[in-house]
Amino acid sequence: MNILVTGAKGQLGTHFRLLAPQSQHDWLFTDVEELDITCGKAVNDFVDGHEVCLIVNCAAYTNVDRAESDEAAAMSINADAVGIMADAMDRVGGTLMHFSTDYVFGGNPNNTPCTEQEPANPTGAYGRTKWAGEQATTRCKSLVFRTSWLYSEYGKNFLLTMLRLTAEKPELRVVFDQVGTPTYAGDLAKAVFSIIESGDFRQHEGLYHFANEGVCSWYDFAHEIARLSGHTACRILPCHSNEYPSPVKRPAYSVLDKTKFKQTFRQEIPHWTDALQRCLNNLALRDN
Repeated sequence: MNILVTGAKGQLGTHFRLLAPQSQHDWLFTDVEELDITCGKAVNDFVDGHEVCLIVNCAAYTNVDRAESDEAAAMSINADAVGIMADAMDRVGGTLMHFSTDYVFGGNPNNTPCTEQEPANPTGAYGRTKWAGEQATTRCKSLVFRTSWLYSEYGKNFLLTMLRLTAEKPELRVVFDQVGTPTYAGDLAKAVFSIIESGDFRQHEGLYHFANEGVCSWYDFAHEIARLSGHTACRILPCHSNEYPSPVKRPAYSVLDKTKFKQTFRQEIPHWTDALQRCLNNLALRDN
């Protein structure tokens, strides 16, 4: 089976690249330089030329604040391109795997973990475009994995920013009134890779939630990053979200209920603190 991974230079795409040598399938990795996923002809030509029957879409417009002033660009990547890939897979009888976000719940006053049946209610352009992308996947056989607070050793993310700032600054203020679950991109990629290798994806199309286990605030996450990395000289203080004005309202509580994923694919999910330690260990090995 030939598998196309888009957004291959991002956090999630990089982890699929690391896993691919273990696969029984042939993996093709592209980023914007190799394939313009917003161009229908380019996508169809690539699918036909390489006989692709599964697309793992890791490409996304993820700048939440910038999306507010450039929603057309976010929509093009997060929704229109998803529709193009869905149509391509529908034409050849293939499957699309797509990744979405907890931001589809931004407008809901949740205080219990969100299931897949929870109505979407995004508050900003990023959430709206990702929700539109989810709807576009219904045009073919598809699996959508919603996740939250994604980080890894690669790219730009909260973990790498906190590692830099806690090493440089004597004090940081981090919001404590936004609650969710950090998700290690390596764990998400490994879980989906297992589904592909087993062939389980063919019998279980639909929407799933995946994040590491446990719950924390951004403050808790930053505090644990500093503690585990030994950056204890930096004092981390909790603050309110309104102390950091933003053009978009972020979800105050967006913990994802993973019951459906765990029961369907019979996988255990690591706790976020264990995942963070493994990520930091991998980062140390990579940098040595």
